[in-house]
Amino acid sequence: MTTTHARHASRQRALLTAGTGIVAVLGLSLAMTSAATAQPAAAAASTTVTPAGHGFTATLSGKATFKAGSVTVSCTVSSSSGQVPAAPGNHNPAGPVSSSTTPATYSSCTTSMPGVSASVSTSGAWGVAMQNGTPVTAGLTIPVGGFVLKTSGLASCTVTAAPTSAATVNGTWTNGAPSTLGFTNAQVPVKVTGGFGCPTSATSSTFNAVYRVADTTDPASQITVTG
Repeated sequence: MTTTHARHASRQRALLTAGTGIVAVLGLSLAMTSAATAQPAAAAASTTVTPAGHGFTATLSGKATFKAGSVTVSCTVSSSSGQVPAAPGNHNPAGPVSSSTTPATYSSCTTSMPGVSASVSTSGAWGVAMQNGTPVTAGLTIPVGGFVLKTSGLASCTVTAAPTSAATVNGTWTNGAPSTLGFTNAQVPVKVTGGFGCPTSATSSTFNAVYRVADTTDPASQITVTG
């Protein structure tokens, strides 16, 4: 009887530990994930994004990592695409320049917890808003319910990002060849549902990643943000 109780307690601990990993994956919602209405925190300086009218693709560089407690989730494939507004829409004399993007896609994700797998689906109108400054910032917005993560295995849970309203996540833009968009300990609101082992009390998750942004209209050009 003591052995049975010990086994039951051990499985409970395993399920609870696995549950904490679910929120970690939530950080995925950030990859070039944002609505066209995204607004960076500081929106006062003049902003110009060039080349006007050019298409772009944001591709994950290395790994996107997500951590909740001692659990880490890593994804090696993520991308999104969009288009710089045509002139004069690529310039704002007192604020950010916004453009629509496709919902970010995510795959090749692993967790540090045995017995837990995950799948991600995205939908809705996403986008990005660039704001010139020091540093240059990017506001990424997830539309309501635009990111849904489902897990299976030791814990069957559903994690929904931006559960009640569009959520903006702040990143940093760096001009270069190619230019990059980085996220450091970015936060995103979430709602978690499911049975035993699911962290249903969690309301946010943390995300870290770097994306390379390439000009798809003219590969020899670079997408840049200036005043």
